[in-house]
Amino acid sequence: MTQNIKKNLDDVQKTPADNGINLTDTLEPYYRPDEQTIVCGALDKAKVAALAKAGVELVINLQADEELEFDEAEAVKQAGMAYEHLPIDGAEDLKQLKILAFDNILRQHPGKKTVMHCGSGNRAGAAVALRAGWLRGRKMDTAMERGRNHGLTSLEEEVYNRLLVPR
Repeated sequence: MTQNIKKNLDDVQKTPADNGINLTDTLEPYYRPDEQTIVCGALDKAKVAALAKAGVELVINLQADEELEFDEAEAVKQAGMAYEHLPIDGAEDLKQLKILAFDNILRQHPGKKTVMHCGSGNRAGAAVALRAGWLRGRKMDTAMERGRNHGLTSLEEEVYNRLLVPR
């Protein structure tokens, strides 16, 4: 039974949509809420190259400027992908205007194979949960589950409390 689970996990990790690239070997952490969406931690040049080979079309970087260790925008563009940078600097930056900007980015790139990332995936998950609750009218449980599927961890209580306040 364990071998079947491992085989199924391997099959999911090497989906045809990723051009045979096993992104779990490259990205840490790695969340795959659906075939077109990947959430991960900080990128470097090798990770950008792997994402391009896997057919990613858009990279959304939620890291604050001071967290960046290389010219990610240039590396992503050189690899042939679109790049959007929306810095979210921790819990205090999880405001409605930021989530509206996040929603706008996603609406500008419909159907694109997208990577969204921050340092750990946590802020990406928070943005997804807040978007689902505030802008999409999803129930609390649904919004929180979407956030968790997209990497929400330590900001979970903060997001929950923000979703309690009607927007």
